[in-house]
Amino acid sequence: MDPATGPQEKYHLITRNLQEVLGEDKLMAILKERELKIYWGTATTGKPHVAYFVPMSKIADFLKAGCEVTILFADLHAYLDNMKAPWELLEQRTRYYENVIKAMLESIGVPLEKLKFVRGTDYQLSKEYTLDVYRLSSLVTQHDVKKAGAEVVKQVEHPLLSGLLYPGLQALDEEYLKVDAQFGGVDQRKIFTFAEKYLPSLGYAKRIHLMNPMVPGLTGSKMSSSEEDSKIDLLDRKEDVKKKLRKAFCEPGNVENNGVLSFIKHVLFPLKSEFVVLREEKWGGNKTYTDYEALEKDFAEQVVHPGDLKNSVEVALNKLLDPIREKFSSPELKKLTQAAYPKAKPAEKHTKNSEPENTVVPSQLDMRVGKVISVEKHPDADSLYVEKIDVGEPEPRTVVSGLVQFVPREQLQDRLVVLLCNMKPKAMRGVESKGMVLCASSLGEPRQVELLEPPAGCCAGERVYVEGYEDGEPEDELKPKKKVFEKLQADFRVSEDCIAQWKERNFLTKLGTVSCKSLKGGSI
Repeated sequence: MDPATGPQEKYHLITRNLQEVLGEDKLMAILKERELKIYWGTATTGKPHVAYFVPMSKIADFLKAGCEVTILFADLHAYLDNMKAPWELLEQRTRYYENVIKAMLESIGVPLEKLKFVRGTDYQLSKEYTLDVYRLSSLVTQHDVKKAGAEVVKQVEHPLLSGLLYPGLQALDEEYLKVDAQFGGVDQRKIFTFAEKYLPSLGYAKRIHLMNPMVPGLTGSKMSSSEEDSKIDLLDRKEDVKKKLRKAFCEPGNVENNGVLSFIKHVLFPLKSEFVVLREEKWGGNKTYTDYEALEKDFAEQVVHPGDLKNSVEVALNKLLDPIREKFSSPELKKLTQAAYPKAKPAEKHTKNSEPENTVVPSQLDMRVGKVISVEKHPDADSLYVEKIDVGEPEPRTVVSGLVQFVPREQLQDRLVVLLCNMKPKAMRGVESKGMVLCASSLGEPRQVELLEPPAGCCAGERVYVEGYEDGEPEDELKPKKKVFEKLQADFRVSEDCIAQWKERNFLTKLGTVSCKSLKGGSI
């Protein structure tokens, strides 16, 4: 790893591929005098996945630029964020993160001795830090902290006080870690500007903030720990990597929201300064690209085929994952993985009369956020609509719904809905329907029907799951004879707060709960 020399070269390395820098002048002034001190923090919640190679790649850049880099394992933050990491699992999850992040850094050739690793609870429980939390809480408004955490802290209908503390702690970390700059995703921007506003109120310096773009996941939306198909786990087997990449959104010629291209740009190119597209000789043979723009141009002009791109990423990605898989094949780390992320045990298996082979669980359903692109009356059935619904795939799905007498056409147009996507396609009066729009229904007469509503801000294609069943893999297609949906639907209800539930467990997206407008106690 050859270090950069002059301030301009260091500045280029530190800022390349970033979406935004707050404090550019201060950054250059520091680089002219000494090395930059910077930290990156990660809350120890869901399992890290391959998107974590994006910040790892930037950390490699920071080290090449001579920076003093601290990595914070934010264990206390993980608990405060709506208890994403339960207290009893906090220690194991933090140890898992420490091991897996270090394994990732080693796999891309980053020397660990040049990094400083810190846990939040090493200093966040001290008398001085705690007093500063109280001092800060006397200065900030509830409105400002809610706004600051809007894109990072889990948004729920009745937020816990702990989530409101989160942005303040992240601001104070900059002072207590004695850094010049904090690095994170652009989704952290509101927390960064919050820190810039309030740290000087406590007599502390305003820091520099460096922001990575949000890299699309394999479905075309943000890569997320809670969306199984949008991410490749660091310990996934090679056959799982192949399967998930095969499903990845990579439309010929389309460079927008293309997770495969984004991974090449933000991880593979910075690490190797080149990327090789592997092709059979009859399609022109292998081609080496030494700059990303040339590859993107060839893909946009369909010189590079999506299949070849995916195969090439698969080979390069497995080279990064092999040493991590090998490290985690040890009995000690296998045990740690199981302790940090215990499998959720479905409630049915604990009932006396249930038979395991007949057990059905909500994770078998492929429920997604859909956006209604168009709505037309069915040409041969007055009670049916024919909708085109975007669920994050290359083409919108055609869906037939019996909603004419319940939902006006104009209320459906451009609406976010919840779509069950893995039902067997079914011809409805001559039109094939490839999904089912989920709705709440009143139990009494006259019958009322309302659409289930994902949280505002969701993207088409985001996964909808039942609380506690985030990690399961949906079936490719539900077999009608097994009646999986029908068995689960028997326990679907709308709560007194109008939240969609299965056995009193909430329907969720990464932005919060799925609800209906008013049908308390209704069926789904």
